[in-house]
Amino acid sequence: MGSSDRLFNRQRTVHEVLGGGLVADVILWRRSKLTWGILVVTLAAWVVFEISGYTLLSLSSSVLLLLTTILFIWAKSAAILNRPSPPLPEMHISEDMMNDVAAFARTHINALLLAFQNIALGKDTWMFFKVAISLLLISVVGSLTDFLTLGYTSYGSVVQFYSKLSEGYISKVRQWIAEQKKLS
Repeated sequence: MGSSDRLFNRQRTVHEVLGGGLVADVILWRRSKLTWGILVVTLAAWVVFEISGYTLLSLSSSVLLLLTTILFIWAKSAAILNRPSPPLPEMHISEDMMNDVAAFARTHINALLLAFQNIALGKDTWMFFKVAISLLLISVVGSLTDFLTLGYTSYGSVVQFYSKLSEGYISKVRQWIAEQKKLS
């Protein structure tokens, strides 16, 4: 394996750094049909959500309503016409899977409830102010814009902040490092 396969002349290849599995193959375009498929599905999802004005909740609700209606009409018509009902797999959640999900949810919900209890009993004033200010900001920003616009403007703000930071501080740090190398 040549040095061109390795990232920054490291011991491991880029494929190994990315996990070496299916995800690495997709990211590195080794499975180009799958990568193209993911890109097309992502583009279609963007078109559905952005251009048509659907939200995830409204689209999910519409799809589930359509599926339920089709299966209901199929089952009723099959009973009337003496045909077999729609083939549905047995749908259930295993007890082990549910126990794992419940344990995970329980620990996080208990931590959240403990924090809420500390705030409600007045034990953690600083946390109260952080939560109150955060919720107020989320409420104000949420009422002014949608998520996509917020993402675009945040990205632009971060780029502007980094350029100012780079001009002001990072260049000075680089100069200081260069001076230290010259002195030693």
